[in-house]
Amino acid sequence: MRVHRATAALMICAGAALATATMPATATAATTPPTPTRPHHVAVIDCIGKAKERPGNFILACGDGNNVLKSLHWSQWRDRSAVAKGTDFVNDCKPYCAAGHFHGYPVKVRFDTPQPRTGHSGKHYTRVTLTYTGARPAGTPRVVTTTLWG
Repeated sequence: MRVHRATAALMICAGAALATATMPATATAATTPPTPTRPHHVAVIDCIGKAKERPGNFILACGDGNNVLKSLHWSQWRDRSAVAKGTDFVNDCKPYCAAGHFHGYPVKVRFDTPQPRTGHSGKHYTRVTLTYTGARPAGTPRVVTTTLWG
């Protein structure tokens, strides 16, 4: 089913591209808005090194996946910082991590401290701050700030 949808989408896009290419230059210029440039593109780097903007989920514990931000809803994504609300799912690792259970905690997420991305034109956030808005993992302060990889 997915293959058929993907093929249909590809065919529609190809048709649209062909129709645009055969229009007179004046018609294309009049109907196509200019593409905005983003010289200060800022992203967050995921566990496999890919740059992401406004991710819906974000793994905080790359080694074992025992801490994951999910259902992120972004209210801000700017050059200096990005802010979202979501749920921090943390493995309690009881009696040990492989047998542990994940528990969700409501959280406000802030990515900030952008730095240039090596080999890329944009920047990436290098720090994350979690503010627990309700319950939080045992022994965890209400506000946690940590450095991100990237």
